[in-house]
Amino acid sequence: MSRDRIQREPLRQRLAGLVWVSPWLLGLLFFFAIPMGMSMYYSMTEYTMLEPPLWIGAENYTSLLSDPVFIKTIWNTLVYAGFVIPLSIVLALAIAGLLDTDSRVSHIVRLMVFAPTVVPLVASAMIWLWLFNGDNGLINSALSIFGINGPNWLHERGFAMAALIVMSLWSIGQPVVIYLAALQDVPKHLYEAGSLDGMGPIRKFVHVAMPSIAPAVFFNSIIQTITAWQIFAAPYIMTEGGPDRSTYFYSHYLYDNAFLYQRMGYASAMAWVQLVLISVCILGIYAITRKLWSTRS
Repeated sequence: MSRDRIQREPLRQRLAGLVWVSPWLLGLLFFFAIPMGMSMYYSMTEYTMLEPPLWIGAENYTSLLSDPVFIKTIWNTLVYAGFVIPLSIVLALAIAGLLDTDSRVSHIVRLMVFAPTVVPLVASAMIWLWLFNGDNGLINSALSIFGINGPNWLHERGFAMAALIVMSLWSIGQPVVIYLAALQDVPKHLYEAGSLDGMGPIRKFVHVAMPSIAPAVFFNSIIQTITAWQIFAAPYIMTEGGPDRSTYFYSHYLYDNAFLYQRMGYASAMAWVQLVLISVCILGIYAITRKLWSTRS
């Protein structure tokens, strides 16, 4: 084999590799990099989508600080995330711990728990819209059997937020599956050592299983944080942000600015602020979990 052919061989391999990954690279460029660049540019402009964008610098970002609706949506989203994330983690861990057995009943229950995650979000919202109906919903009908007059869940302050939080817990099948897979990877001899030390089932779960599945808890915490900050479809369909904007979330306000008020520049600025807020939350979770892991080790 000649020296020139040897030198051309790595070049051919690189070109072949680029050809194979070119669909992904083109998708990354046209559906991610370019839209992000355009969004950053639009966030510095006044853009109604009907006229050319007008450069205004950082005015959109400074306007956010004095926008009471913007502050309200951040607060609503934080309240929602503050309840949903810990409740989802605890409930998913509890269900995964109970299902960590190799029985036929366990397999059936796993299917039942995971099934809601494959239901389209709009269909789920319509189901819960009927369940929480104040006049003839299933929940209030069940409460009336015991002589309890149920509230108008989606049209009363406090109850509307609680209804959305409960709905979010209905679709925790995916974190349950992840926790269950992590639990099944915990070495059996660790449980045996815990039994020899006199640990019961709860203490073994807390002191043996939890440290071993910490990466899975961290992963699910990140995913649920992102999901909570981006909540849109369910409140948009069920409450439309009411009553009195008590369920008016960040993504809903971003959507309204972009397509209802035709303030695409302002909405783009909100999108970048949302990215920063999510990143800060993720870094905070990472710092807390890293400190806990170092303390345990």
